[in-house]
Amino acid sequence: MANHTPRATVVLVEDDPSITFGLRMNLEAEGFKVIVADDGETGLAAARAPGVDLLILDVMLPRLNGFEVLRQLRREGRTLPIIVLSARSSEIDKVMGLELGAEDYVTKPFGLAELLARVRATLRRASISTAKAPDLVRVGDVEIDEGTRQVRRDGQPVELTATEFDVLMALVHAKGRVLSREQILEKIYGVGHHGTVRTIDNFLMQLRSKLEPDPQQPKFLVTVRGVGYRAVT
Repeated sequence: MANHTPRATVVLVEDDPSITFGLRMNLEAEGFKVIVADDGETGLAAARAPGVDLLILDVMLPRLNGFEVLRQLRREGRTLPIIVLSARSSEIDKVMGLELGAEDYVTKPFGLAELLARVRATLRRASISTAKAPDLVRVGDVEIDEGTRQVRRDGQPVELTATEFDVLMALVHAKGRVLSREQILEKIYGVGHHGTVRTIDNFLMQLRSKLEPDPQQPKFLVTVRGVGYRAVT
């Protein structure tokens, strides 16, 4: 059995019965509890239920499309990890999914082995031990408790998705050194991930919108032109 939390609960929102059948069978074989929905409204309600560990979300859904489901969940402050599935492979669609707060964007057709690996990696990132690092880290007026994965700005809690938090910590751990987009991708997803450097640009955009006083003129999460990003601590 895969090395993940036993019986982690996955909500799968997909309206293609053949894809649903194959994914559900393989996820359950990996030890996951799977809740299935075949339209956006039902999927949104399922994702709001307590105890959900991960949402796998198709984009082209009846009643409410996947991007609207994603937008609504993030607007409500819900930080459960979300993997978007879509036949729409254009860069603008991928960018939209990531900007709305998805952890990952997988295009159809996809390999089951790769998708399951991404599911496991996403859950690992979301369940890092709270005993790992009890010390607080400050970046400008932002206070980060890496152990509890809690972030505060001016004393007020800030909700970050699991991947947003990991991108932030990759930069913080660099201690002022510049990281290229490729280096950040590798630290977050591991070697061989098929994401693009634009993925990192969009996570930085999201982080700045949540953590910077003026996201258009960042002081703490800065761009080093032609190289990458660094955190000014």
